[in-house]
Amino acid sequence: MYRIGVDLGGTNIAVGVVSPDMKIIGKSSVKTNIPRPADEIFDDIAKAVDMAVENAGIQMNEVSSVGVGTPGTVNKNNGYIEFANNLGFNQVPAKDMLEERIGKPVYLDNDANCAALGEAVAGVGKGAKNFVAITLGTGVGSGIIIDGKIINGANFAAGEMGHTVICFDGKQCNCGRKGCWEQYASATALIAQTKEKMLLDHDSAMWKIVDGNIENVNGRTAFDAMRMNDPSACEVVDKYISYVAAGLVNIINALQPEFICVGGGIANEKETLLAPIREHVDRERYSHYSTRQTEIVSAELGNNAGIIGAALLDN
Repeated sequence: MYRIGVDLGGTNIAVGVVSPDMKIIGKSSVKTNIPRPADEIFDDIAKAVDMAVENAGIQMNEVSSVGVGTPGTVNKNNGYIEFANNLGFNQVPAKDMLEERIGKPVYLDNDANCAALGEAVAGVGKGAKNFVAITLGTGVGSGIIIDGKIINGANFAAGEMGHTVICFDGKQCNCGRKGCWEQYASATALIAQTKEKMLLDHDSAMWKIVDGNIENVNGRTAFDAMRMNDPSACEVVDKYISYVAAGLVNIINALQPEFICVGGGIANEKETLLAPIREHVDRERYSHYSTRQTEIVSAELGNNAGIIGAALLDN
């Protein structure tokens, strides 16, 4: 039997039909078009599911279940999306609403958790039982797999590693705390750090890269200028890497996973990012003398991780 995975994002709803060997054999995508009522969004999820099934060349009776990865907090006991800020959802009975529309068992979880499960089972984790996925994007997303299962916690909100503090009384975070990891290690944070450095060094090559317009700065700007041996860019990149490494060391010290995979736009730097991160981690982790160490690797499945992970949901 096939399973269907749905990645419900703030911009797009991506759907894939997943085969028993973890391959996506048919996909579809529609715009989320928020803000709008949950009823309308779920109508479009159902339509996208039908489209993906048609594109896969199979029949709906060959599908066993549908999994949905969504932003926010999912109560897996009752199937409610308790809160998803960017979707405008508050106590939405998503499981019942979607099962009524699709006619198949529907399972839900947080989108970052689904991406972690996808990478652990079908991606770079290759079946690892203890696995953490980190996404360096607008914030720092994370999902934790222990003994092959997603860690949800007592209130289904576990795994928010981006909101662990790495700098006491540091930068204000929109979660209400100060010094959260994502205020230093997200792509948003890197862009802010790049701009701050540029304003202190008007001779930096970073200005040339952005054609003199600081609003053109993105997550690649400092890395690109670093490759031009620009001193200010090198400082930005070195500092940013130390921030990312600080959070990864915390994860390793707390959980000792087999793998931490790093994804998101910044992770496209691959070994330019990960090689120096590993050097920081090697110096700072508690488990210096362990025979088995956590491997820090690049995410492999890209946007398909969330679809495959959602399809694997079964509770």
